[in-house]
Amino acid sequence: MHKQQELYKNRREAGRKLAHALSGARYDLVLALPRGGVPVAYEIAIALKLPLDVVIVRKIGAPGQPEVGLGAVVDGDPPQVVWTADVLQVFQPSERYLEAEVERQLSEITRRRQAYIGNRAPINVSERHVLLVDDGIATGGTAKAAARALRQAGAASVTLAVPVAPQSTLDELATEVDDLVCLATPEPFIAVGLHYQDFTQTSDDEVITLLQKAPSF
Repeated sequence: MHKQQELYKNRREAGRKLAHALSGARYDLVLALPRGGVPVAYEIAIALKLPLDVVIVRKIGAPGQPEVGLGAVVDGDPPQVVWTADVLQVFQPSERYLEAEVERQLSEITRRRQAYIGNRAPINVSERHVLLVDDGIATGGTAKAAARALRQAGAASVTLAVPVAPQSTLDELATEVDDLVCLATPEPFIAVGLHYQDFTQTSDDEVITLLQKAPSF
């Protein structure tokens, strides 16, 4: 049996280590995948003196099988919808169903964004070099949807930065982003949380506090 190595004390420490690895390159802003990505991204934003925002991803579930992703609605200015073509082909949902699901997820994104940062609009990413940050990656579905949406929105470049992930997932994500920065790829990979001493769930209150303290834009 392989013992999973604890690489980081907590998310904040992981963020500081990532910030060190990212220093020297040019970025315009940091976008965190909430909630766990926010403490990591906060440390990067502070260290690199960059504005911080969240990017909220909501899955569009298949009719009768909500766990199956037809695509995703992704927070932004403007919001983006990314589709998984092969899954759409299998289920062939009606236009009415898709429109209703997109509207439902957009409403949830608006609700969550207002809870996190009030009425502040999302950062426009067009022609900007974006750092997309999470506390780790397992399957990569959320990161993939976010990266595709940022590219659709016209980002000059998208760099995905995470403290830990399986190499197989990084290989799959490599075509979705311009650059990948991952500090550790332990094998065998079982779960992100096993590589943190403290992987307590990030609360909404912590997200709100860190977003308020982060550099403004």
